[in-house]
Amino acid sequence: MNEHDAGLSEDLIQIRETTRRFMQKDVKAAEDQVAHDAFELPEHLLKPLSEKAKSMGLWAARAPEEFGGGGLSLLAAAVVAEETAKCRMGAYIPACGTTGSNPPAPVLLGTREQIERFAVPAIRDGKKAFVAISEASGGSDPARSIRTRAVRKGDKYILNGAKMWITGAASATWGLVFARTGEQGERGGVTCFIIEGKPKGLTCREIPVIRSWSPYELILEDVEVPVENRLGEEGQGFALCEKWLVEGRVPYASGTIGIAQAALQIAIDWAREREVFKSKLADKQAIQWMIADSEMELRAARLLVYEAARRGDAGLNFKTEASIAKVVATETAGRVVDRCIQILGGMGVSKEMPLERWYRELRIKRIGEGPSEVHRMVLSRELLSTRA
Repeated sequence: MNEHDAGLSEDLIQIRETTRRFMQKDVKAAEDQVAHDAFELPEHLLKPLSEKAKSMGLWAARAPEEFGGGGLSLLAAAVVAEETAKCRMGAYIPACGTTGSNPPAPVLLGTREQIERFAVPAIRDGKKAFVAISEASGGSDPARSIRTRAVRKGDKYILNGAKMWITGAASATWGLVFARTGEQGERGGVTCFIIEGKPKGLTCREIPVIRSWSPYELILEDVEVPVENRLGEEGQGFALCEKWLVEGRVPYASGTIGIAQAALQIAIDWAREREVFKSKLADKQAIQWMIADSEMELRAARLLVYEAARRGDAGLNFKTEASIAKVVATETAGRVVDRCIQILGGMGVSKEMPLERWYRELRIKRIGEGPSEVHRMVLSRELLSTRA
């Protein structure tokens, strides 16, 4: 039995192996043709691989089949996420973008017209979308800290404010913006709006970070949004996206495991071949223990991800399990890649290898989808309040 197979059905193992072959045979060959810090493939490489991903059922893995997605379970999506992260672009751009992306799930709770106008093209054609929740005001509870405001005037809303750390905003064809329609600090006073294109009053400012591509600040100055582009009812913004936010942590966590597993294999191969002080690096106990610790920690993290995914697929509350999986997986992956760099020494930080890029990207992973400290805070509150 392979270390990845514990508890997986034959169908899931087949999905994993199919994805792995696609990555090793097809995606790697394309990625080898672009620069070390590239964050997208040129169209002539991307298009044929995307068509192949569609034929294999790997396109937009979690999106419903009726709209052109893969329709995979959360557990299957986690299995796929681990494998598609095993490329230089890593978990932020799975499979170098060849498997498309799922549209923000809240839009699937909109009207039929909204689904047809926004969700279907995003799934079918790979049209990009952004989600704008975070703001400079920060806070562990964005629902209460949001200051961007939407005021209704007749058949439109006028939005004013600013959003921070918004992924993909500059290249997106539409996006979801969460703005306050109720009183400040009121959790139920936030509404979700669909922003089309680049309307008047909306500007994007790139925010350079340590990885190879950047998020954006969105500035909204009297941006007009028609009432029909309101998603759901007023004040129901976070009710629409609560489940989606929890679900997103599962493939997010799984992708970091994929990166770390790929890094560990590089370190193992290096240790087997590298000779120092008249013997192989693999013969040194310090190296052996670094490799053993890394494998043990990755297996444990993977099982936590699988547990969260299974609970989600069963329709059970898995908010706690998703948080645990996210924290353990992202922190484990960071430690493992750090060890792998140490094993390779100078070559570990060389751009001849993907390790230094993974190291940079994994550092951000401990912040995205809720910082580790916030998840720990929420978990401790639950334990102290319900299991005293």
